[in-house]
Amino acid sequence: MNMSVSTLEKNVLTVMQERRSTKQYDRNAEISREELMELLEVAGQSPSAWNLQHWNFLAFHNKESQEKLLPIAYNQQQVGDASAVIAVLGDLRANENVDPVFDSAVKEGQMPEEIKKAYTGQIQGAYANEQFGRDAAFTNASLAAMQLMLAAQAKGWDTCAIGGFNPAQLVEEFDISDRYIPVMLITVGKGTEKPRKSSRLDINQLVTFV
Repeated sequence: MNMSVSTLEKNVLTVMQERRSTKQYDRNAEISREELMELLEVAGQSPSAWNLQHWNFLAFHNKESQEKLLPIAYNQQQVGDASAVIAVLGDLRANENVDPVFDSAVKEGQMPEEIKKAYTGQIQGAYANEQFGRDAAFTNASLAAMQLMLAAQAKGWDTCAIGGFNPAQLVEEFDISDRYIPVMLITVGKGTEKPRKSSRLDINQLVTFV
């Protein structure tokens, strides 16, 4: 069935407007690994600088692993009750993705070899600055995190982004490579109550036209 642009826009905007942070979950609600992977695949379609895809996902998809995560997340019960929890990790060495990302584009004729060489020079120059790599990891992984939550909302799942956790403990407990830095946790599940609508600042206070 063909869908008009106006209808498509309405559906996307509705998803964005209706998503709320959910903190109380039905502990017995289950999400299949297949559907969870579908959501993560959509998250992986997020935009990123130079298309380097600066994210990695650590999926907690059983109560045993979620209970291990619980004290690391300061015993926030949603972590134990959600159907799954995704730790979104930022890639500090996304510059190492240059060949895996660009070689296929060159092979398929989507990118001339000289453009790849130019991008490679730009990327490696930028990543000579350690702070740039850290900032890029957070910025780009956050785009994937938001896309994950919107995809979940579109599929009927509730979510909550969590910044309150101990990143050092997460790294140690789950043996996370030093290539990655924890950015946030995202709970995914079925809410047991309708989340309240949060107040928002007047957009006119937040926009400056120049």
